[in-house]
Amino acid sequence: MGARLYKDIISLATDKDRGTDAMMVIQHMAGVLVETYLVFEKPDEAMMAGLSKLSELLGAEPLAGDLDINALPPANIIDCETERGRLAARALFEDWLDCAYEFHDLIITIIHNIIVSWEEDGQSREETLRLLAECAMRCMVFEIAAQELCDVVIEEKVAGEGWGLQECIASLSAVSGRRLAISLQAEYCEIFSGSDVPENLDRIAYVMTQEAVRLGVPAGSDWRFGLPANDIPVNAPIDLIFGIEPYCAAFFDALKIDDHYFQSICLAKAAGRMVAVAAGGEIPEIEPAIAKPLAMSAMSETYKSVCMTHSVATY
Repeated sequence: MGARLYKDIISLATDKDRGTDAMMVIQHMAGVLVETYLVFEKPDEAMMAGLSKLSELLGAEPLAGDLDINALPPANIIDCETERGRLAARALFEDWLDCAYEFHDLIITIIHNIIVSWEEDGQSREETLRLLAECAMRCMVFEIAAQELCDVVIEEKVAGEGWGLQECIASLSAVSGRRLAISLQAEYCEIFSGSDVPENLDRIAYVMTQEAVRLGVPAGSDWRFGLPANDIPVNAPIDLIFGIEPYCAAFFDALKIDDHYFQSICLAKAAGRMVAVAAGGEIPEIEPAIAKPLAMSAMSETYKSVCMTHSVATY
């Protein structure tokens, strides 16, 4: 079983022309770890205990100090690759549901062996351990944030004010687009028309669409069907944004997440999860062909509205 998981992790990060990407392996290992911790009642505490155990096995502490700005991939890449690791873990975890601790110990042993073998090639175990911990913590935050933000919208807006799922989808998507635009310098906040979205927005939209697809929404190219053409005025759902953004801001303040790009990723995952709630299953409450472009339109229209007035977007 351990050999199979090791093979899966390595193969995910291996290209026949470029070989094995060590940073991708680290992200996949982080995803596998997080998937094991999510079965415990307090996954964040379980993660810290697991990383401490790995540190003891390695006889090393994570590299101290500030990381170089380029040491880790962008947040959207970390989300994508750690989710691939989580998927690899789920493929095996079903056989270990009655013994999560043993499965975790197996994972720790595999990761320990990988890190030790890398040291023979010049990669210090302290640096690898630090990168692994950073990726695991980000992966855990993405998961917790997506769930908590959905819960906040449902509890405060659906139960409290009678919002429908359409408003939930549009509000989370819109705030994600807004936080993305705020994170960009004015020269990188691109105005666009139709479905030909700029690369920075496309990356965030991908996070949202993949989260929805992972949770059962049919895959397809209809996310951008019906997006406004270039002769239609920008139409961001301002009322919905004002309705939910204070709750989002309070949540990020509580977690001490002040990076707007990171916030945008969390909100995009929450929006994708809400799309899955509304449009997943055999009898969806909202047809996928309606829910998907609704989410994409709210995100893109809000992004454009902020880019057009970037100088005053200082929330």
